[in-house]
Amino acid sequence: MSEKGDEKIIRKGKKTDLHELFGSFFIKGSIDIPFLALTIALLTIGLVMLFSASYPYAYYNRDHNSYFFFTRQLIFAVIGLVVMFVISKINYKWFKAATPVILCVSLLLLVIVLFYHTNIAGADDSDFKRFIPIGPFTFQPSDLAKFALILTLSLYISMEWKRMKTFKYGIVIPIVIIGVFCGLIYLEHHMSCVILMFFIGATLMFVGGSDWKLFAFGLALMVLAIIAVISFPQLLENYAGERITAWLNKSYSPDDKRWQTNNSLYAIGSGGLTGVGLGNSKQKYLYVSEPQNDFIFSIVCEELGFIGAAVIIVLFAALVIRGFIIAKNSRDKFAALVAVGVSSQIGIQVGLNILVVTDSIPNTGIALPFFSYGGTSILLLLVEIGAVLAISRRSSQRKVD
Repeated sequence: MSEKGDEKIIRKGKKTDLHELFGSFFIKGSIDIPFLALTIALLTIGLVMLFSASYPYAYYNRDHNSYFFFTRQLIFAVIGLVVMFVISKINYKWFKAATPVILCVSLLLLVIVLFYHTNIAGADDSDFKRFIPIGPFTFQPSDLAKFALILTLSLYISMEWKRMKTFKYGIVIPIVIIGVFCGLIYLEHHMSCVILMFFIGATLMFVGGSDWKLFAFGLALMVLAIIAVISFPQLLENYAGERITAWLNKSYSPDDKRWQTNNSLYAIGSGGLTGVGLGNSKQKYLYVSEPQNDFIFSIVCEELGFIGAAVIIVLFAALVIRGFIIAKNSRDKFAALVAVGVSSQIGIQVGLNILVVTDSIPNTGIALPFFSYGGTSILLLLVEIGAVLAISRRSSQRKVD
């Protein structure tokens, strides 16, 4: 073929790509029904359990308004569902084009919150810099940062996938990207999110093709760092070091540092096989402090028992697996990596939350997706779900209209 012919085809290909991006903002096709159904099921169960877990605390701490947390969460959930369905209709290539903007906005907000923030956790946590006040609500930049990291690494890996086996492109640059996010979030005193971001990034690096030997070496260094921190908790900031000490020494400060964890274990033990019944928890009556947040799963175990908790874990596992299936059947590397990133985020976050609630790891203060109270969290989680649903429209898997 002549050079002119090749040039014509190249110009035509570019024109087709541009037309596909800018000429089809909304796309047709069926979304993945199992992934949607699992999302709706978890969101519904989460809202029910949030109300059950939160109404005593809300009554005593929110001017006798037992519906305070549930109402606000429901509002954000409804808004999130609308946004989710809208995003599920958007051509996912727009996320690819918007990734640099989302990255810059996310990093800017992570810097702003260090200087302009509100403390909603109490006077003892005045050094925590996690929330930006916006009128009657607050915004947590780290929630956006999770999605920004997923998009950024997915875009980078999709562009450099042929060089991901090299040390520079497969290890150094991704670690720098992850390190920038983790460093800023660490300055917020948000160790749980730092851990989550690291695991999300590591998952994408592994799936993206980083050399497994170098990857294994990095994990070995991480394990050594964890052993060092557990052996010498004083290496960390006071609040983090004390939590590790409280995890290692079960008799350490039982009326303070271990109060929440101990009562969480009482709640789980009280639930037994079938639970005490929906709404009948005793530990939520100011024993498990702020039960609507990180330790809501302990109330789930108490009220629904081992069977109910196991069903919820199975639903989460099914959602994550379905997300991986969507990624596997995607014909675009960027889209596949985004689906893997979002699914991994949910799976890792659920795993870490349950490990904390059962006292298997130190209390890191990590939320349970769909269940824990947080408007920003539920809204952005549904945005991420919408992105995966949009990707599923272009997947080669069989779908249902």
